[in-house]
Amino acid sequence: MDDFLIDTGTFQLSQTDFIIRLFVAIGIGAIIGLEREHAAIKEKTESFAGIRTFIMVLVLGFVGSMTFYVLSPWVYFSIILVVGILTGISYWFKATGGDIGTTTDFTVLIGFLLGGLSFLGYITISLMITVVVVVVLSSKPKLHFIIGKITEDELYDFIRYVVVALLVFPFLPDRNFGPNNILNPREIGWVILLTSGLGFIGYLLMKFLGAKRGILLSGIVGGLVSSTAVTWVFAKKSKENDEHSHSCAIAILAASSIMIIRVLVLIFVFNKALFDASWLAFSLVFVAAIGVTVFLYIKQKGSPKIETSFRQNKPLDLQGAILFGVIYTVVLLVVNYANEHLGEKGLIVSSGFAGLSDIDAITISVSKLAGAKLDYSLALKAVLIATISNTLVKMGIGIWAGSIALRKYLYIGYGMIFLTAILVYLWL
Repeated sequence: MDDFLIDTGTFQLSQTDFIIRLFVAIGIGAIIGLEREHAAIKEKTESFAGIRTFIMVLVLGFVGSMTFYVLSPWVYFSIILVVGILTGISYWFKATGGDIGTTTDFTVLIGFLLGGLSFLGYITISLMITVVVVVVLSSKPKLHFIIGKITEDELYDFIRYVVVALLVFPFLPDRNFGPNNILNPREIGWVILLTSGLGFIGYLLMKFLGAKRGILLSGIVGGLVSSTAVTWVFAKKSKENDEHSHSCAIAILAASSIMIIRVLVLIFVFNKALFDASWLAFSLVFVAAIGVTVFLYIKQKGSPKIETSFRQNKPLDLQGAILFGVIYTVVLLVVNYANEHLGEKGLIVSSGFAGLSDIDAITISVSKLAGAKLDYSLALKAVLIATISNTLVKMGIGIWAGSIALRKYLYIGYGMIFLTAILVYLWL
């Protein structure tokens, strides 16, 4: 056992830990400094802090934290003051030369604090923060590109969402009422915020990733927005040109695969215990869905390229989210009634009907009731049936609106999904 280099009663540090933490601090400084120096060379600008400077800053933060315990807290505070003054002087000289950017200056201060965290043994936290800092620093060109592409409507919708989330949602009453006290305004508001936020994120992902990035990615990102809408759009494209049927089938099946992931995410958010009981079942269905999608994608080589862009009409559809909240409330009441008065068969039938129009509402409703009002096994069966019925709707849309060739691919793809889902249901 190593002797303690520092042992104050409240803080102990062995020689081995000291060496490990010091090397972590040096490594963090080298990583951040490498990014800053590379950025300065690429932009042909002068930066007061490169690899050597950042290593020294991290070591100073490390040693400074040590002085807090070995010498006096005032020594540490004096070091912080000196670092702040030197950083301020550096910024003043840059600003007088016309460079008013503060990114590197703030990064120096963050680096100093990371050195202190490394000394205290918060290595995992230090590394996590380092990853975030480096990603943000290195993504400057992409961030500028994205910000330049944001429209006034998108910015306005983002502000509206923030206002609703921070000024309306916190004031909703957090109390239960209704049959069996299953309704809660705060929870309903959270559902509306979550679904509208996911739709907004899906819209942005489709705008910056989906268009002209390949049929598979277009289907995956489009599935985050609306797998039903993806099915409708690409089914119509297949009918416009039969040669595109193979590619359109890939987008449709990819979107349906992501729908299964969305179901798992919603279950995880609203009922962790139900997620633990259901992740394996839904993972098997997802593997079947994504497996047949990837197979068709690999077989696609040589197929003609098509326009893969798919856009949601509105960045943030708050009206639609409020309507969803109403649907969710109705489904919650129906599921509760079916479980109490109609038994297992009634709940399964009502879940199947609910899944015909929307999979999210029934998933959240059943997740909220599982454990308290519903058995976990029954809740899992209900969500699985809703998922199957929702997939049937998309298959019907694809067959009705798509080309003859598309139907063949959908029969194969959805056939695999349904077979897996039925086997999983029988296994349950």
